[in-house]
Amino acid sequence: MLSEPLDCHLTTLTGTYVRLEPFEPEHVDALWEAAREDRGTFGMTLVPATYDDMVAYVKEAIALRARGLAVPYATVRLADERVVGSTRFANAERWPWPRNHPMKRADSVPDAIEIGWTWLCPSAQRTAVNTEAKRLMLALAFERWRVHRVTLKTDARNVRSRANIERIGGKLDGIVRAHMPASDGGIRDTALYSIVRDEWPSVAEDLDAKLSG
Repeated sequence: MLSEPLDCHLTTLTGTYVRLEPFEPEHVDALWEAAREDRGTFGMTLVPATYDDMVAYVKEAIALRARGLAVPYATVRLADERVVGSTRFANAERWPWPRNHPMKRADSVPDAIEIGWTWLCPSAQRTAVNTEAKRLMLALAFERWRVHRVTLKTDARNVRSRANIERIGGKLDGIVRAHMPASDGGIRDTALYSIVRDEWPSVAEDLDAKLSG
């Protein structure tokens, strides 16, 4: 875990279809509009259910960023400049390399990172938005930070989320039973996926092919 902000904490990531803007309090209204579009697809995804919840969600995420624990983004669809959801980096790992080891990194650069907390309003689902957002984040993780692993995880029951993770190149590492609270109030088993550094070139090529198609 890092003690200072990751070195991309205020970096905007821009592609052809999507722009990822670091969270600011001014994003609350637009995020709330996205969350209200149709909540029928959020059954296994934690999406703030009231305006006050959204205010707290953004405030907490910004506080985590200040402590070096997360980099939350508002997901902006470039076609209409509309905020359509959110995603983030979190659970940064900094491994205890021996002193002067060639792989030892600066405090602001992780050895491994998780991408998650992703949700999109229904009109942005099953579009290029999520694919390109993940492409931008994975490129930053593997090409700028040169992480050894990117972790992605979801409720083991969430078939659609698992298919999306597998579609972008995630490989199943296993199921962690009784892992954490579920968004529907119970206790969930978590499907744990990863992409490792050696896989990134082929994953990037596949994502580029999907986006160009």
